[in-house]
Amino acid sequence: MTGQPDPIDASKQQEEELPVKPKQSYYPKARIGIAALVLVLTLTLLAACGKSDNSAGNGSTSPSASPSESSSGGASPSAEPSKSAEGVTVNLEASQIGPILIAKEKGWFEEEFAKYGAKVNYQALQSSSQFLEGIVSGRLDFARIGYIGTITGQAANIPFVTLSEGSDGAGDGIIVQKDSKVKSIKDLKGKKVAVSKGSSSWGLLLRALEKEGLKVSDIQLINLQPDEAQGAFQSGQVDAWGIWEPFRSNQVNNQGATVIANSQLIGAYTPGYNIARKAFADEHPELVVAYLKAYERALQWENQNFDEAVKLLAGIKKLDEATVNISLKNNVPLNSPVSDEANKSQQKTADILLSLGEIKEQLDVTKVVDNSFITKALEEYKTENP
Repeated sequence: MTGQPDPIDASKQQEEELPVKPKQSYYPKARIGIAALVLVLTLTLLAACGKSDNSAGNGSTSPSASPSESSSGGASPSAEPSKSAEGVTVNLEASQIGPILIAKEKGWFEEEFAKYGAKVNYQALQSSSQFLEGIVSGRLDFARIGYIGTITGQAANIPFVTLSEGSDGAGDGIIVQKDSKVKSIKDLKGKKVAVSKGSSSWGLLLRALEKEGLKVSDIQLINLQPDEAQGAFQSGQVDAWGIWEPFRSNQVNNQGATVIANSQLIGAYTPGYNIARKAFADEHPELVVAYLKAYERALQWENQNFDEAVKLLAGIKKLDEATVNISLKNNVPLNSPVSDEANKSQQKTADILLSLGEIKEQLDVTKVVDNSFITKALEEYKTENP
C-alpha cells in the first residue's frame, strides 16, 4: 500500500502561544498541528500496511452477511445468528453524550455483538483527530465523528467508511464570555480564538469566517483540546472558543457565555457521522449492522424517555441536568442514511478547505459513504420492533 504526502498544510494559519500568566497557562509547551498530525497518521497507516492483517477482508463493504431470520420473515427474539465473529473484540468510542453512551450504559452493544460471539472494548477519546488516529492504528472500529473529521480523514487516505448521519451537528458553536466586546464573527478580527484543529467546531469557525469575508490569518487561532481550552477561555487567555456539546451548554448555562455563531446562524448543515474502520467493515459487515441497530435502539429510547435520558447522562458525565437537557436539544441525534443535502454541504466544506490550502487535492466526499449498512440495519430493527 502506498500513501500520499501529508495532505494538510497549516502554514497559512496563524498560531501563537498564549502569554504565560503568573498563576497558570493553559497552553501546552508543545502543540502538534494538523500538518504534523496527519503526517503521523499517514506514517502510522503506512506502518500498518506493512504488517499482515487478517482483517483486510475481500474489499467489499456491502453487508452481505446478515443475521438469520425466522421463516415468518421477521427475526425471532429467541433465534440467535450464527457465531460468525467468535472471539472478535469490537473497539468503539463511547464517551459522547447521546445514543452511544446510552447504548453502552444499557449494555445494548454487548447484547447485539454477543449474537455473533463478539465482545466490546470501550474507549474515551476527545476529538476527531484522536478518532482518526485510532482508526489508522486499528485500535478503533467505530466512532461518531464530526463532519470535518471525515473530510480530513479522507484527504489523508485514512481507511474508513461513513455509515450514517449520527447527529444534526447543530451542537457546535463559537462562544464568548458574557461581558465580551465581541458580539459577532466580524469582531474576531485580531482576536485569540481557541479551537481543536480538525474538529467540527474548527470547520464551523472556517465557514463562519468565510461567510463574513474574513481569513484565518485575520484571527489568532490557538489550537487547544477541550480540557485545555476550557481553562484558557475561563481565565480570559483567549477571546473566543469554538467548541461542541456538552462543553458549549455548560459554559452558556453555568458561566453566562454567549453563542455568536452556530450552523443555523451561518446557514450550513453540518451533521456528525457514524463511521467504521474499513478493514473491519469489510470482514465483519454483520457487526456493522449490529452496531447501527444498537445505536438505533438507544436513539429511540432517548426520544421516548427524554427526561430519564437526561438524568442518566447527567449522572454519567457528572453534569447538571439543565446543561445535559440543553445539550441534547442543541445536538439532535440521528441515525439515517447520508442525505444529498449532507453530501452537498460536505462537498462545499471540502472545497473551502482546498481553497485555504488545508487539503491539497480535490475530494469527492461521496466516495467514503456507504448507505447499505444503515439501510439494512433500519430494516432489521423495524422488523424486530414492529
